[in-house]
Amino acid sequence: MFRFEHIEFLWAIAFVAPFLLLVAFFYHQWKKNKLKAFGNIAIVERLMPTVSKTLPKVKFSLFFLAFISLMIGLANLQFGTKMEEVKREGIDLMIALDVSNSMLAEDLSPNRLERAKRAIYQLIEKLQNDRLGIIIFAGDAYVQLPITTDYSSAKLFLESIGTDIVPVQGTAIGTAIDLALKSFDYENGTSKAIVIITDGENHEDDAEEMATQAFERGVIVHTIGMGSEAGAPLPIYKNGRQVGFRTDNNNTTIISKLNEVMLQEIAQAGNGTYVRATNANAGLGIIMNEINKMEKKEFGSKVFKDYDDRFQIFLLISLALLVLEFFISKRKSTKLDKIKLFE
Repeated sequence: MFRFEHIEFLWAIAFVAPFLLLVAFFYHQWKKNKLKAFGNIAIVERLMPTVSKTLPKVKFSLFFLAFISLMIGLANLQFGTKMEEVKREGIDLMIALDVSNSMLAEDLSPNRLERAKRAIYQLIEKLQNDRLGIIIFAGDAYVQLPITTDYSSAKLFLESIGTDIVPVQGTAIGTAIDLALKSFDYENGTSKAIVIITDGENHEDDAEEMATQAFERGVIVHTIGMGSEAGAPLPIYKNGRQVGFRTDNNNTTIISKLNEVMLQEIAQAGNGTYVRATNANAGLGIIMNEINKMEKKEFGSKVFKDYDDRFQIFLLISLALLVLEFFISKRKSTKLDKIKLFE
């Protein structure tokens, strides 16, 4: 396994290297135009027998490769040399996020789904040893992120979540709970919890029964309600711009409302806590306070403990290329021109 300790230097390659190539290209064109101004290029070149067209390109190529090698060296390529199992204490947490169209309602800012995603992101920032997984659901449920301690991957997966990621519309909370239960590893003995984040609208399965089954298996089910009792219309977007609101068959604007009673019943069945999200507080903090009261169990996680630095190799290569570039002249050697091998 390898990694770069200071990956920001690799961005320098991505941005500076093309700039150097452009400068070299335009300098070559400028120089060529200047020679044309003196007259016929073939005659001008014969008047300057010691000027080489190839050696300046060689010098620039060496300088360019030295720059690339230097940036890789500063980024400090490291190779993992020793894998150890590090013991950690935490819980297993599965977040089930509703991605149905009703989550686009804007009674929370900027909308229910984005408010929920921001709250989950803030939660990930605070996690230390707990293992996290993410399930998305609408009319069906899918594992977006298997349970893991890789919080960086969790953030990447979270960013890609949208209402178009699940093809079937609906609010299959029971299916999401069932999938979460199947995703846990029960042999490790860690405490387990599920957090359902939804507006609860168009509820279409027996989520209360599934929450009861979860509690019987030792898994606590919490719920967070996204939205308001008054509700809000569902915007329609086209090419990134809002063009109207969703309507029913009678051309009446659809108002999506929070099904708070149902979410309270699910939390009660799962021996968990229900919280209604607001613009000021998404509710995950309150839920996490309850989760942190759960008994934390020790579990193992294999990681590369020791890393060996390899920056020296690339710095030496860069230095060697710069030294070679320094000793190469831009002009032809007159002594070499006097050697006539075939005369």
